[in-house]
Amino acid sequence: METAAIWDKCLKSIDDKVGGSVFELWFKPIKLKQIKDDYVVVEIPNRFYKEWIEENYSEIIQNAFREQTGQELTVKYKIAEKQDKEVKKFDARIDSRRRALRNKGVFLNPKYTFEEFIAGPSNQFAHAAAMKVTEAPGRAYNPLFIYGGVGLGKTHLINAIGNRVIDSMPNFRVLYVPSEQFTNEVVAAIRHDKMGELKDKYRNVDLLLLDDVQFIANKTQTQEEFFHTFNALYEQQKQIVISSDRSPRDISDITDRLKSRFTMGLIADIQLPSVETKMAILFKKAEYQRIQIPQDVAYWLAMKIKSNIRELEGCLIKLAAHSTLTGVPITLDMAKDVLKDFLHDDERPLTVEIIQKAVADFYGIRFQELKTKKRTKEIALPRQIAMYISREHTDLSLNDIGKNFGGKDHSTVIYACRQIDKRKNADESFNRIIESLINKIKG
Repeated sequence: METAAIWDKCLKSIDDKVGGSVFELWFKPIKLKQIKDDYVVVEIPNRFYKEWIEENYSEIIQNAFREQTGQELTVKYKIAEKQDKEVKKFDARIDSRRRALRNKGVFLNPKYTFEEFIAGPSNQFAHAAAMKVTEAPGRAYNPLFIYGGVGLGKTHLINAIGNRVIDSMPNFRVLYVPSEQFTNEVVAAIRHDKMGELKDKYRNVDLLLLDDVQFIANKTQTQEEFFHTFNALYEQQKQIVISSDRSPRDISDITDRLKSRFTMGLIADIQLPSVETKMAILFKKAEYQRIQIPQDVAYWLAMKIKSNIRELEGCLIKLAAHSTLTGVPITLDMAKDVLKDFLHDDERPLTVEIIQKAVADFYGIRFQELKTKKRTKEIALPRQIAMYISREHTDLSLNDIGKNFGGKDHSTVIYACRQIDKRKNADESFNRIIESLINKIKG
């Protein structure tokens, strides 16, 4: 298959997954330059694209190439525009640090440091606790359990702990792992009879950073292994840091003895940030990216985006990407125009029909089929997802939601929501699909 044909098919696959507005802004300007035996080179317009795509969409691009070529290809990004010298120096330092970390077998994000973290009233306690841990790992606040909503800075903080400890204590053995990866390693170790190797890896570290622990819910063997790992590290006074999107008592389908371990040290929550904190984050990010953002634009974004800091930073990158491509400076009118398809209008509430159409479109069925009595897998799962999103993102009662699905009763809606909740907790990839759908609906 020719290079152009492969890329066209990749783009079609990506468009189906991310939706129109995201595709138009982030993927349409990308060009495929080269395909080799084990890697591909894609050209992107500028460094803003590179940062956003690498952190948010690299997996989607890699999966698209895998689907079309049947090979596991490394994706390399080439920037089309000429880069500012200072920015090139900074990027080179980050890349160098990333390579140094990986040579040590540590997969921390080199950008997530305490210097880049904005502390405010909403996260001050968690920030102070994280800093304290780096001063005396294993002796101050062990374990440290940090929880808060999506995109509020939990991953940034626990990466910052790892980066600070590696810098100040080079001989410390640091291990950062998302809980989904830990689960996959447990499954692989059981399958290939390598539990001894797994135990050696996790029980001989000085600092264990486990991200998004809520995803080990419902995974009995993973919980069992983590329980024993926790005990082994704790008894040796090795530091354990855990993050979650909810407090220990609110993590369902996790053993009581694990919950009790989580509460043995310090629990620190991250609340929704104030407008001032969000503006400070925007200005900090803009300074690092060498972006000029007016005060009124920063205030508008801080007011418009209620909670998710990741979304806030994403909007800034979108504005910068658009500005550099068109040569138009960032202004309030420009921001409102560029982001109109990405920010949900609070005055236009979501309806069940909007949700049904988006879910049906994603699964390639007619949205009217969600209202029928069909119980085939092709219809039942999208119907349950649409019911779940309707419960979470509309003000309708369970009975009213059921009526919108062909007259289903409230118990059917409750059952659907429980099924989706259960699968989200057990399957990280499914959880991402739900989040992607919700973002698409809001957009």
